Amino acid sequence: MKTKHYDVFVIGSGIAGQTAAEKAAKTGKKVAIADNREYGGTCALRGCDPKKIMLQFSEILQQSKQLKDLGVKKLPTIDWKKVQKFKTSFTSAVPVSTEKELQQLGIDLYHQSPKFLSESEISVEGKTISADKFVIATGLVPRKLEIKGRKYLKTSDDILQLKKIPKSVVFIGSGYVGMEFSSMLNSLGCKVTMIDSSDEILNVFDSYLTKKLRKELKNRGVTFHFNTDVIKIQEHTKNYSIVFQKNEEKHRIKARMIFNTAGRVPAIGNLDLDKANVAYDDSGVLVNNYLQSTTNKNVYACGDVSSKSLPLTPLSGLQGHIVGSNVIKENSEEFTNPLVPSVVFTHPQLASVGYSESEAISRYKKIKVYKDDVSNWYNAKKENASAYAFKIIVNERTDEIVGAHILSSKAAETINLFAMAINNKMTAAEFKRQIFTYPSYASDAKSMLAN
Repeated sequence: MKTKHYDVFVIGSGIAGQTAAEKAAKTGKKVAIADNREYGGTCALRGCDPKKIMLQFSEILQQSKQLKDLGVKKLPTIDWKKVQKFKTSFTSAVPVSTEKELQQLGIDLYHQSPKFLSESEISVEGKTISADKFVIATGLVPRKLEIKGRKYLKTSDDILQLKKIPKSVVFIGSGYVGMEFSSMLNSLGCKVTMIDSSDEILNVFDSYLTKKLRKELKNRGVTFHFNTDVIKIQEHTKNYSIVFQKNEEKHRIKARMIFNTAGRVPAIGNLDLDKANVAYDDSGVLVNNYLQSTTNKNVYACGDVSSKSLPLTPLSGLQGHIVGSNVIKENSEEFTNPLVPSVVFTHPQLASVGYSESEAISRYKKIKVYKDDVSNWYNAKKENASAYAFKIIVNERTDEIVGAHILSSKAAETINLFAMAINNKMTAAEFKRQIFTYPSYASDAKSMLAN
């Protein structure tokens, strides 16, 4: 059988892969793209977008609980079937529209995960295909837990497809996914238990704020078990049980569902990268500053699967754009990590941008740290919210803001003000001279630098 040839073959149809494929195709390159799932990628189909649609309903309920007897007489009832229908109205159209847009650019579509046969060939849908350039944009998949009974574990995909809210759940892992969905299900009336092998939730965020978030969720009924070692999962008639060890003692918890939220890893296990001479490690495909494989110059990687990325959608789009430029003209555009704010959509939200306190201490001779629990400020009190806190980092020599960390119901929006300030090397004095709407969380941002 004759080998089909392309100028560029892209593996993965998320925002990174789409962007690279579209850019190459618009310059007249013969391009193909493959995906082993529906076209559109994790964020649009089973990540950021559908998750946020669902979370807003639990946020409404949680806000109502906080204002109960202060004007809210009766808590709203959430119709979960309608929530799912509303969410699906967003996700169901994505694969069709994505494929249509790609086809209109003359891009060939394949619906299977390819395997490399050599440095320049792959096998997909029973066909052998060669290409001048390959782009790997396969993203991340849930980390496999090597424990007995792991077949009974559910993932975030299953949460997004829940037909009804379970009476009880256990999450193994307290990262972004585990914390966001534990907050959501707790607000919706589910009994939630969080198990983690570390000693704190969200260990990439500032511990001053994560401790406050954990306390808030604990007060709402979420149970936490840290420094644990999960031993096995067992199936029962209606429930599952999880057996774990903590402080040399074994514990057993029963729940309707048990979720693996122990992190995500690069989706490269089925690609046979060794046959293509493509180096990789736990961070993903090893790439240089042009997002080009360090061992095979004709292979690029972008988005979450790249060793130079973070699991953030805006960064995936940027890397896809850069790879698109470099497959058109080699070494034409270099990647440097931009300042990207990050948020955990719990209730309250936890957001961060720039340096942590420890990073700032290692980088600057002297820093100023503004931090406080401001649950007594107006914006928290008007919501009857018990958690509102911040930590802002300033380089003392220049007075420039270099880091911001916020816990509040509107942290996802407020953090963008600090992202703009840091990007523009704004000083604390300059920031405080800005005029923002009042009373708003933006106006609070100035007060965070008042002392």
